[in-house]
Amino acid sequence: MSIPFWCVFISALLIYVAKMPVAKAMNAEAGGYDNRHPRAQQGRLTGLGARAYAAHLNSIEIFPLFAAGVLIAHVAQVFGWWVDLLAVLFVVTRALYLVLYWKDLHWQRSVVWGIGLLCCLLLMISPAIRGLLIGSM
Repeated sequence: MSIPFWCVFISALLIYVAKMPVAKAMNAEAGGYDNRHPRAQQGRLTGLGARAYAAHLNSIEIFPLFAAGVLIAHVAQVFGWWVDLLAVLFVVTRALYLVLYWKDLHWQRSVVWGIGLLCCLLLMISPAIRGLLIGSM
């Protein structure tokens, strides 16, 4: 399996890593984890629990963009260090994003989020970039 495909797998796992502090915060509430109405309980979370829930949702939101970028690069047969770097950098930014969100470091989190988004967009246009580079040679 290629490095970018491993990164898609790791990114999928990070969605559930992001959920762990949410579940912990829910369990710490009076009455414990409400498995009958978890979404309602998640909506009532505050502090770290609320931030963890927002980070979890953001992980779900960004995942399709990253997976699409990796698949576009793969289908267009754009391989090599550039695609590998973008995929690995995305995973690193997502892990860092979670930690920054949990620690309430808002502006740092936004910068890291932007870098991760840029990785996704560059993966998506990697066939066009490759075409420009090959065409200029």
